[in-house]
Amino acid sequence: MIPEKYEKGLFQVGAGTYAYVQPDGIWGMSNAGLIVDGDQSMLVDTLMTLRLTDEMLTVMADAVPASRKIDILVNSHADIDHTYGNQLVGGARIVASQGTADEFFKVPPDYLQKLVTTDHSEGGLYIAEKMGTHLFDYSDIVLTPPTETFDREATIMVGDKEVRLINVGPAHTSGDTLIHSVQDRVVFTGDLLFLGVHPAIWAGSVDGWISACDTMLGLDIDTVVSGHGPVTDKRGVQLFRDYLVTVRDEVRKRFDAGLSVEEAAFDLALSPPYDEWISPERMVGTVNYLYRLWGSTETINDFVGIFAALSRYAKRKQACREGLHSAGCGHAH
Repeated sequence: MIPEKYEKGLFQVGAGTYAYVQPDGIWGMSNAGLIVDGDQSMLVDTLMTLRLTDEMLTVMADAVPASRKIDILVNSHADIDHTYGNQLVGGARIVASQGTADEFFKVPPDYLQKLVTTDHSEGGLYIAEKMGTHLFDYSDIVLTPPTETFDREATIMVGDKEVRLINVGPAHTSGDTLIHSVQDRVVFTGDLLFLGVHPAIWAGSVDGWISACDTMLGLDIDTVVSGHGPVTDKRGVQLFRDYLVTVRDEVRKRFDAGLSVEEAAFDLALSPPYDEWISPERMVGTVNYLYRLWGSTETINDFVGIFAALSRYAKRKQACREGLHSAGCGHAH
């Protein structure tokens, strides 16, 4: 159950449980969820902007009357495409792991707004291309943090439904939470699961991420709602677990061979279906993270610098696809 194509919108995945998905899962296009029972409701994550979040809440309210007042919001982690819309869920309990709460203010909207409008460096221009004001408006966002935190596990009742919150971080971030609607046999993963799009692996723990996949595979579930990509089942989790293991092991070979971060990323050739996943330039961030983990002193250590390297990768890959052979391409044309 790993569809190649999927549509934007709200889809029922259980009795009173819904996935809100945004193709194609690229920069800022994340998924969210809704769990209701009786007149009680839980929202799983908000979206990148107030406009996107308001659109989602309107769709939910029209389809599911109990969602017209959100009682509980759970943030799966602190990334901005899962939290920037929090202010629109007024009066709700906002629940997150302590690790998520600790990272909540790492990218303030005013910083991002200034970055995409005034930084004309290579990295700044790339960020503006992917997350600029022509796509996203950050001007009215007020960061609205969790009002309640937990350490490793918590259980919240939504009506008569049991929802388990399981902090499996550090993985993608320091405090990633799985939201398991037990009776529905559904789990919302946040960014612990990417499908069809390369993940951003720039922090956290790859080994912890693999362990998080094992936790998902051990749950009594039928349906898995990814953070980026289509709704799936355990086969999607296994596919992504295999991706993480393959990337970790292949990058290690290039680290041991002495390749630079950017050369290792460009040299990495993944087999199907991973070779068709979008945003392959993110592999630079993954390689950079692993190199730093393994003790390299030649990694990129600033936010904008990483995006500059992503830009160089994307341009090089495009030239290679167009048959414009260059000295660093490594392919015959």
